[in-house]
Amino acid sequence: MNKIAAPIPFAGSQIDQTRHVCAFFNSPDEEYRVLLPFIKDGFQCGHQAIHIVNREQRQDHLQRLTAAGIDTAVAEQSGQLEIRTDTEVYLPDGRFDADRMISTFEQLASGNGTEFPLKRICCRMDWAVENGSHVDDVIEFESRVNELWLRREDAVICTYHLGKFGGDAVVDIMRTHPMVVIGGVLQHNPFFVPPDEFLREFHDRRSRRSGLPAVA
Repeated sequence: MNKIAAPIPFAGSQIDQTRHVCAFFNSPDEEYRVLLPFIKDGFQCGHQAIHIVNREQRQDHLQRLTAAGIDTAVAEQSGQLEIRTDTEVYLPDGRFDADRMISTFEQLASGNGTEFPLKRICCRMDWAVENGSHVDDVIEFESRVNELWLRREDAVICTYHLGKFGGDAVVDIMRTHPMVVIGGVLQHNPFFVPPDEFLREFHDRRSRRSGLPAVA
């Protein structure tokens, strides 16, 4: 599907044809310094904001939005702002299921009867490493979900704090997103690998580690 929505300013550049972004940060302050202008611009454009945050992060998140001049009470009441927790979205029954998550994001995406022309989705991903067994499953999901976002015009920002993820995981996370924010700057990701190619390699690596035959 060809994108028809206007490019979106973000992190010193623009989100245009490819709108699935991984953003690496060293601290919450750095994260919000980059995200808040993007979030505020979305409200001014009439886009819907869907923010998935850590359970303990919700109050701080609301305070930061309010300090940036966003009336969160009005935005939540109108439906323009939805704040959900990582447990609610990713682990509703205590486990991560990639098929279920793709279905969930399919429902969250624009074009499903809402009044908002576009959605700006920000997902804090620390929960994956806090529940360490989910990291590989999340990496696989991040690759697979590209097929969904290529059909949509929504902007999706997945934020990762570098101090919480191992080097191998960071490399794989980067390889599953067509755009990346490093050092606060958005750029096209030269390390991105298309899902079919990445998943073949990833399944092969996992099978070698487990001693099981690779799954196509």
